[in-house]
Parts: sequence; structure tokens; C-alpha cells
Amino acid sequence: MTEVDAVVVGSGPNGLAAAVTLARAGLSVQVLEAQAVAGGGARTLELGLADGVVHDICSAVHPMAVASPFLREFDLPARGVELLQPEVAYANPLDGGRAALAYRSLDRTASALGVDGSAWRQLLRPLVDDPDGVVAVALGDHRRVPRQLGTAAAFGVRLAEQGTFAWAARFRDQEAAALLTGVGAHAITRLPSLSAAGTALLLASLAHAGGWPVPRGGSGAIVGALLADVQMHGGTVVTGTRVDRAEDLPPARAYLFDTSPRTAVRVLGQRLAGRVARGLVAFPRGRGAAAKVDLVLSGPVPWAHPEVALAGTVHLGGSRVQTAAAEAAVASGGHAERPTVLVSDPGVVDPSRVTPAGLRPFWAYAHVPAGSTLDVTEAVLAQVERFAPGFRDLVVASRCIPAARLAEHDANLVGGDISGGGASMYRMLARPRLAWDPYVLVPPRGGSRATGAAGAWLCSSSTPPGPGVHGLPGWYAARRALRDGFGLPSDPSLAPWD
Repeated sequence: MTEVDAVVVGSGPNGLAAAVTLARAGLSVQVLEAQAVAGGGARTLELGLADGVVHDICSAVHPMAVASPFLREFDLPARGVELLQPEVAYANPLDGGRAALAYRSLDRTASALGVDGSAWRQLLRPLVDDPDGVVAVALGDHRRVPRQLGTAAAFGVRLAEQGTFAWAARFRDQEAAALLTGVGAHAITRLPSLSAAGTALLLASLAHAGGWPVPRGGSGAIVGALLADVQMHGGTVVTGTRVDRAEDLPPARAYLFDTSPRTAVRVLGQRLAGRVARGLVAFPRGRGAAAKVDLVLSGPVPWAHPEVALAGTVHLGGSRVQTAAAEAAVASGGHAERPTVLVSDPGVVDPSRVTPAGLRPFWAYAHVPAGSTLDVTEAVLAQVERFAPGFRDLVVASRCIPAARLAEHDANLVGGDISGGGASMYRMLARPRLAWDPYVLVPPRGGSRATGAAGAWLCSSSTPPGPGVHGLPGWYAARRALRDGFGLPSDPSLAPWD
């Protein structure tokens, strides 16, 4: 079998980011992917629900495409990826036809929030004014003190407020509180919590600083750009190839795993130090999970509040109290009567997703307990109908993947855990174990070309900074592999013209 310098196991955005980085440094790289199509959670596929309608398998909306340091340097627009910006980044409908709307403009959003406008502006203005500082705080490897100390302090103060029951002191009306809570619910954990507050502050500030874009044609456009770059620099991607044991790995000098920690333990086996293996196996999965529902609609969603139709993402949980109650039920192992549901209608901003007959995809996640086998289609339909009467009449076809079955489509999503493992504040730092270098699995030894002595690194969302289509775990791990495993400069250019 032909030997390569580096093998990347898994072709999600993090695995492809690692492969891009290694290949651009001049290494021979092979990516192994179990599924028939590369891309992991960023694939866009035909599901057979309606001719000409393609669906985003996991991720659909991409604030990190404009915020991630890796993707910014990689420069998706220069590679033909069109990032379409909805007029409203996200919306949160309320009962009675009301809604809170996060426009691209912070000031416009604040003006629409009435009595809480000033509070919204004061909460987010220091973060919106320094998005690079916010990204450094929230999306770094959590091992370095960010240079933007003022922004870090502002983020920390707001984290302490919104991550505790002090969150009730800022807003007077339901709209602003619900708007921020819907974003925090992306963490799929109890509310309030520090991890949910960190998620809310990061994503809310990015909405006003860079937007929450939808790639034209679907998330697969991002995957396509990454794949093209790997191949342009001599890398290969082999699909339909599952890696379950060490014998499945071809000879290489380095291995990078865009997998769950448990998969890495199973494959590497005796090559792992005992304390490393124990720490990886002990890394908990998230207690909350997501079940996916894909729909085909015959027309735009008839939202009771008409401006919700301008949003690329809509959070369906109702008020802050209602959303917190739903998340508490899931965290306790139960199904909420009215679960938190995240939806996106890409046709709002991307006409290429609407067929000549007017059919369009509709993307939805419902929060459920980890490992849930429940078909949540009815719960999703009820939540959308709650805020968009007449919605059911538009449904042409549907498909649900219960949380327990998501791993059939992406092996990392065990039990429906789309966060790559526990996402508490502690676990965002000790991710996947408490170690100064959380990426290294097997330290490289003398550059040996034998499989047993090769270095190995974990580069999935189970490492810092955690979940999201930003490619950062892959980038961080690959740079360490270049430096420690190959003695090469760790920062090859990512520019399209290099």
C-alpha cells in the first residue's frame, strides 16, 4: 500500500480544514470518509422528497463562514461561494402574532425592540464593535490569553450576567429576552447557563457584525470549495471507506481524526497512553440532542408576523420562560410538550433553492433528549403552525431522522449530539479531556514512518473551540502536526491564489 505523509479520518469541515492545511504545506494527504459523499454535517443532498429540491443534511446557516479565522483566510467568496445575507439574521416569534427580529443593523434591531432597545444596544455594542476580539475569546484554542483584553472583559461581564439568573434584570419586555434566549438555545442545555450565554453572545454579536449568511445552493458549496483545494494541492479523498480499527489505516507519518473521541480510542487502541484513553472515554456526550425534519413546501411560510418571512433562521420556542422550560425538560431526559425548534427556509434569500414549480426545502431541528427515538414531525409542524397558521397546507413531503439515528448519516452525531460532546463551560475548556494540548493523541516519535510510531491528533468538534462550521479544530490540530510531527512552519498560506 502506498504510504502518504498524513491521513485524515473523516471529511467534515474540520477534517477538510486539516487536509487543506497539511496539503498546502506540501505534504501528501489522504482523507478517508465512511459516507458515499464527503462533507459530514455540511453536505447538501437530494433526499428524493421532490424532484429538483436539495436539502442541507445538518448545517444550513453559516455565521462562522464570515467569522472563522480559517475560513476568512481561505476566502470562500474568492472561490465562488456566494454567501447570501438575509435582511433579518434571525427571528423569534411570540404568541399573538408578535415577534422579535435581529436585523443586520444593531441600531435598527434596537429601535424595533422599543423599551428594551437601549438595553440590547448596551449589551452588544462593545462586542459588535470588535468582532475579531469576540472571535478570539470564543473561538480560540482556549489555551492563550486573547490580545483584546478589553473585549474579553466585556464578554466576561456579559457572560456572567446572561449565564445566571441575573439575566432577568436587563430586559423589561418579552421580545428582547426571547430574541437572545432563542440564540442561546443553540447550545441545547439548561437556561440560563454559562455555555448557553456564551453561545448567545457570540452568535448575536456576529449577526450584527457579519451576518448569518446562507450559501447559495446550500452548505455543500463550502464543502466543494474545501475539497477542490485539497485536490488542487495533491490530496485525495476516498469515500465509502470506514475506519473502525488500526488495520483500516494506511501507512502514514501522521493521523488526524475528525471523529468522536471514542472512535479514536477504538482505532488507536494500545497506541494511546492509558491516561489519554481514559480521559477520552470519560468525555461525556451532550444530554440534549437534535432530531432532524426535512420538509418540502409548496410556497413561503405564512408567518403571522410578516417580517419573520425576511429571516434566514427562526427560533420557535416562544417566550424566554417557555423556551427555558422546554430546554429544562430535555436536560432532565424528557420530551418537551412544545420543544424548541430551529427552522430555516433558504428560499427566503436563495432563489436557486426554489424549483420552477414553486417547491422549496424547509430545514428543522427539534431539541430532544440524547438518544431519543421519537419521530418529531408532528411536534415540528405544531410549533411552526403555532406561529404561522396555515403552514400545514403547504407541506408536500417530509422526512424525520430521530436523534438516535443521526449517527447513521454522520458517525460523529451519536444519539443526536450535534455538539460533539458535553458543552458545559468546563467542557469547553477540558475538551475532550483536561490537558494543555487537547488535540494530541499520540505524540510523534522521531518522525518514524511506521504506523505504530506515527503521531496522531484529534481534530473534531470534540476539541476546542467546539461545534460549528468554522474548521478551527482541524486548522489548530493540523498546525500542531506540521510543527511537532514534521518540523515544518505551521502556518501555510490559505489564500486562493497560493
